[in-house]
Amino acid sequence: MFLLVGLGNPGAKYAKNRHNIGFMAVDEIARRYQFGTERNRLQGLAREGLIETEAGPQKTIIVKPQTFMNESGRCVGGFMTFHKIPIAKVIVFYDEVELAPGKCRVKIGGGTAGHNGLRSIVAQSGSDFKRVRLGVGHPGREKMLSHVLDDFSSAEMVWVDSLCDAIARTTPLLLEAKHDHFQTEVSKLSPAPPIPAWLRGGTGDGN
Repeated sequence: MFLLVGLGNPGAKYAKNRHNIGFMAVDEIARRYQFGTERNRLQGLAREGLIETEAGPQKTIIVKPQTFMNESGRCVGGFMTFHKIPIAKVIVFYDEVELAPGKCRVKIGGGTAGHNGLRSIVAQSGSDFKRVRLGVGHPGREKMLSHVLDDFSSAEMVWVDSLCDAIARTTPLLLEAKHDHFQTEVSKLSPAPPIPAWLRGGTGDGN
């Protein structure tokens, strides 16, 4: 069984924040693969379903922690313990300021780069989970908090929707651990837009 985790903050106030792109991505995965009804469980909103892969259908839980970003680890750890899901089958989708808007990269383990949601999960369960990093751009240190807690503009939502659709279409590759293929296909289906002039000039791949 896989656990797909979208990071974000609960409630309508935060729904379109850049910090909530993880929620947006897993919602689209759940929609595409016709997961079951969303239920409030173990401090998260969870849905269950099957995702077809080359190895056959994979039972999967999608969860959006409702603890607020800084305490995401409590929810994730609860699902891992209750369902006996190993950390190698946990995949976390989250906003990455060190990537240009619209870019998507995968990594396993490593540090948290100051992301409070990741820090909470690492503290609770360890660091060796798969991370799907969704670029939102870096506005400069002094504007960081307002940047991630601001809503995507209507123009930005065009690439956000495209990126989430591309991720959903290629999720089987993630479950099959074909990370490079996944990244390539996402980039083909949803090319990153030009970097806006107001973002930090050094924003790039962040590899």
